[in-house]
Amino acid sequence: QVQLVESGGGLVQPGGSLRLTCTASTSIDSMQFMAWYRQAPGKLREFVAQSTRGGSTTYANSVKDRFTVSRDNAKNTVYLQMNSLKHEETAVYSCYAGHIIRGNYWGQGTQVNVSS
Repeated sequence: QVQLVESGGGLVQPGGSLRLTCTASTSIDSMQFMAWYRQAPGKLREFVAQSTRGGSTTYANSVKDRFTVSRDNAKNTVYLQMNSLKHEETAVYSCYAGHIIRGNYWGQGTQVNVSS
């Protein structure tokens, strides 16, 4: 079992920045995928960004050049740096950890509100 706990959400003005943190209860060194998803009110959950075990990163087109995902395996932590936030990016942001054998895990999420 892997428990994921997100933090760092809150209220930010449009154009502002936030850094989300996802801390795992066990080592993430072997997790093939560490990712962030978000779900806005009344919408389906959508992919935001991921970091693979090999070090590659992938982003949704809507966040490219504004968001940065990174992982610190020594701290069992994944980060999502979000810059130039937009009103429509108000959502619950959730952390995901995936491994072909160990399974798939989700955190409870952290609320991000982008509003003036």
